[in-house]
Amino acid sequence: MLQLIAGRVGSLVARRATLALSTSSARMASNGHRDVTSHEGTEAVDMSRPMYCDRLDTPLPDKLYKDKLSAADKSLKEKEKGPWSQLTNEEKMALYRLSFHQTYAEMNQPKSEWKTVVGGIFFFVGFTALVVWWQRVFVYPPRPRTFDDEWQAKQLQRMLDMRINPIEGFSSKWDYEKGQWK
Repeated sequence: MLQLIAGRVGSLVARRATLALSTSSARMASNGHRDVTSHEGTEAVDMSRPMYCDRLDTPLPDKLYKDKLSAADKSLKEKEKGPWSQLTNEEKMALYRLSFHQTYAEMNQPKSEWKTVVGGIFFFVGFTALVVWWQRVFVYPPRPRTFDDEWQAKQLQRMLDMRINPIEGFSSKWDYEKGQWK
């Protein structure tokens, strides 16, 4: 089972690496063209160009959030070059949103990712319990009769009757005259 999963992951990685490193997609990416793979319909990303990402440890991303500006955005950018005291708060926020997707306060908000993690843990614990139950019912043989209390009581009486290990063992702790434990 593990070999099957490892084989599929390996073939997926090899296929992705072949697509990413093929000469035609590298040539197309270097010329500024978009390369669309035919069998998956996804675009190849040129990793040599700056990318935008919201992270707490990098306050200034490599590029702005919005690349293509609308006419309203362009007029706002022109207005930005003037005195900022003439800008309204909404215009200042719009200018901020042109450069950044989230504020630090929005990035610091608690995420609900823990719910997914806990749900995954419960799923796998439940699946494991189901497998253990299935093995107990259908795979393992029935319990041997030697585990029964009646059998173990007879076995103990037999060992006491045979006086097994009378010096240091449990026969030394049995009082044979009174018929009870010392």
